[in-house]
Amino acid sequence: MLELNFATTARIVLRDGALDALPEIFGEFGVKHVALITDPGLVKAGLVAPVEKSLKAAGLAVTLYDGVQADPPTRIVLAAVDDLRAAGVDGVLGLGGGSAMDVAKLVAYLLKTPEPLEKIYGVDLAKGARLPLVLAPTTAGTGSEVTPISIVTTETDEKKGVVSRRLLPDVALLDPNLTLGLPAPVTAATGVDAMVHAIEAYTSKRLKNPLSDVLARQALALLSKNLPVVMKDGKDKDARGQMLLGSCLAGMAFANAPVAAVHALAYPLGGHFHVPHGLSNALMLLPVLRFNLAGAAPLYAELSEVVGGEEKSAEGFFKAIERIVGVCDMPKKLHELQIPRDILPKLAEDAMKQTRLLVNNPVEVTEPDALRLYEEAF
Repeated sequence: MLELNFATTARIVLRDGALDALPEIFGEFGVKHVALITDPGLVKAGLVAPVEKSLKAAGLAVTLYDGVQADPPTRIVLAAVDDLRAAGVDGVLGLGGGSAMDVAKLVAYLLKTPEPLEKIYGVDLAKGARLPLVLAPTTAGTGSEVTPISIVTTETDEKKGVVSRRLLPDVALLDPNLTLGLPAPVTAATGVDAMVHAIEAYTSKRLKNPLSDVLARQALALLSKNLPVVMKDGKDKDARGQMLLGSCLAGMAFANAPVAAVHALAYPLGGHFHVPHGLSNALMLLPVLRFNLAGAAPLYAELSEVVGGEEKSAEGFFKAIERIVGVCDMPKKLHELQIPRDILPKLAEDAMKQTRLLVNNPVEVTEPDALRLYEEAF
């Protein structure tokens, strides 16, 4: 008998100027002092100052924490918690890509439920309360605004995840204006990342369900159609909005039908070399797709027409994805990032630690398999 246990963000707003609603939203939750969590790149790009100004103009106090790094190390999370607790904030806004939103989730939780971070790694171990939380993505990639997942990098360069519905925000604000200035390589990598989420959700060995399937298919349709458009014209606001929606739907899908080997092999690249998460997923996508043909070919065939495949077959799907990735302005191989070949066995060894993800893959992945996949991506 079919079983379904689906959770997502309670309120999602997608529109031109969605961030204008922030003062009203925080007012609804009785927030007086907002923690604005972001990264220095967005501050430099000028995206943060208008948001801070708007909140202050509405009578809210704002404390800015802009120390977020890609693949955020645990020390960043703990430093943010210390700084923002001292400031006395009572609500959290995460503004940025997946890293900023992941840090914001954990900060909102740990400020309300102070417990050791290492005690909540895993699934459903974070059971306490959190502060009111709003997330606003500046990339169309991670879907973190609708996932109960926060990924951090430990002191040993290992990726660890906190997975709990307590991390789902109260509101997700999708504003295409925040993505208009994204450089082409970031647009490309995050866009492919969102496609990875949809594909892995649709082919997940565990917890795949009718709701996640519908969301994954619609996400892939939006992303595959609009990613080539925004690669040609990054100022196309409508296409940027469609990308945000596609990323959001993919996030809903994989939050409930979990991702697999692409992510498992991507994580060591971020942990050891700080390759941005979206790019590391994009680099591993095609090798893993090909590897998974043995177990996922019928599902790939179902997705072929969704992504514009010329024939309804696994091969048609693979060629369509290969074509979309081909027009993306980003590195396509590991060696382009100066990753040394002799580290590949270590990456394969570390990928095997991602049991939470590998168990979802439609084909079993052994350590020799992982090494071959890295060599193919090299």
